[in-house]
Amino acid sequence: MEILINNIKADITLDTEKTLGNVLSSLELWVSSSGNRIRELKIDGKDIPGDELESMFDQELEGIGKLEITLSLWRELASEALEVLYGTCVEWEKAAFDERKGLISAWEGSLAAAFLATDIPDMDKTARLCFSGEGFSTGDLVVFIEERLRELKDPEREILSSEGLVKTVSERMEELPLDMQTGKDMRAAESVNLFSGIAEKVFRLYSVLTMAGLPGDVTVENMPVSDYIAEFNSALKELLDAYGRRDTVLAGDIAEYEMAPRLRKLHSAVLNGIGVRSV
Repeated sequence: MEILINNIKADITLDTEKTLGNVLSSLELWVSSSGNRIRELKIDGKDIPGDELESMFDQELEGIGKLEITLSLWRELASEALEVLYGTCVEWEKAAFDERKGLISAWEGSLAAAFLATDIPDMDKTARLCFSGEGFSTGDLVVFIEERLRELKDPEREILSSEGLVKTVSERMEELPLDMQTGKDMRAAESVNLFSGIAEKVFRLYSVLTMAGLPGDVTVENMPVSDYIAEFNSALKELLDAYGRRDTVLAGDIAEYEMAPRLRKLHSAVLNGIGVRSV
């Protein structure tokens, strides 16, 4: 069987693979590691729609002469999916009430929605809640989409421009113990939510920058970033548990002495990785 990837003959030797599903599973692991995704597939010159692919996984390779695969960068596919969602929001705002159901049905059946469901599930959930009337307004959803598009299209600028917010939120986490002790519950809750949001943003930007070829091995306190993020998430979960139990002492200690410095160090490490010194 001849395999072409982006119209170039691939030097791939098939050993244990016997079915189309076996080959595609192996290729998906390989292309995902390089920040790509399979966009289109042809078998012997015939386009295979995404909704038919799974039914062909058991097809024997002996019956296939040529397999043509088109790859796209994950960032490109993510941007396209978010832009389709953006367009749906714009149409939703313009549409009459009785037209909106059809708009959402079209969105839910689109490849863009399927991509978000598997690859950006938080945006998929936010969109579905918005369109069902249970979540944010479409105006708020558009703001979220615009932020994600900036992260995908210019991650270096976005990580740099987030420095002030990282500093502000870290300072608020250092003030969390006092806020909790003096009854400033709304400010404390806002600080925790802001912290979770900016931490997730830094995680996302690190991932996008890595796909874009972030130079060198980025470490934080001599620890690989992936391990540091895992520890970061564990500490964040501990903070949220303590905060939920109203354990003022433990939540305050974790916020001030662990989470605030962890966020600063992670952000600085990512900036240093792209050759920018934090101030």
